[in-house]
Amino acid sequence: MAELLFWPALLAYGEAAIAYLSDARRPGISGRLATWGVRIGWLVQTGLLGVQAARADGFPWSTWAGSLNLFVWFVVGAYLIWGCQPRYRLLGLTVLPLAVVLLVAARVGGGTAVGGHRHYSNVFLVLHVGLVLAAFAGFTLAAALSALYLWQERRLKRHETSILRLPAPALSRLDEVAARTIAVALPALTLGIAVGIARLRDRGGSFDALMAVTVLTWTVYTGYLALRQLAGWRGRRAAYLVLAGFVLVAVVRLALPVTHFAT
Repeated sequence: MAELLFWPALLAYGEAAIAYLSDARRPGISGRLATWGVRIGWLVQTGLLGVQAARADGFPWSTWAGSLNLFVWFVVGAYLIWGCQPRYRLLGLTVLPLAVVLLVAARVGGGTAVGGHRHYSNVFLVLHVGLVLAAFAGFTLAAALSALYLWQERRLKRHETSILRLPAPALSRLDEVAARTIAVALPALTLGIAVGIARLRDRGGSFDALMAVTVLTWTVYTGYLALRQLAGWRGRRAAYLVLAGFVLVAVVRLALPVTHFAT
């Protein structure tokens, strides 16, 4: 059953990525096809996650590949909140290709399979893994918004005529939405880290590299909100800081978790 759900989800995300590119060059029906591709893919992936949850002996996404599968679902779900609006469709050029690549990586690593026994309690994993992945999904979306901000700013300053014909939101709007996304994601990361630290103190264990970089990520995004409120950081400086934080998210999400989940 999981096999039957993985491929339609992947195909729907792939169709959406291609349709977004076509819509950027020539706006029209491709944008609507892309939107429905994202929606259908996300619903099918939701079904896949449901099958995994029903058949697993415990929390089914505690492995590196399994958490990557869940992370893709969070990222696409966050994008669906408002990303399918016509003025935000350019974000699809970033989000959907990323979703395709990460979902394939999850598949190769066995993260879309069913069954298996997990070594941690379900409550801990739901709170810790779920909150951290939801926060990282928010940071990923904020990074896409910031990248779009920098691209649009450069385009306006140089008076460039681009082959991408879709209109983008105003720079102030991109800056504001990125900040709001981080303001929602950061408390989730804070709670996820707190749950992890509580378990570490209760059950024992070592403070590994993934935990250290996760705390550093929290520090960067906390600093972003503080600088925004106290020092009035807006625009380009803020966008670069968001992207710097996303580099840490990528390290935490892709480079370090193999050893962390193996412990």
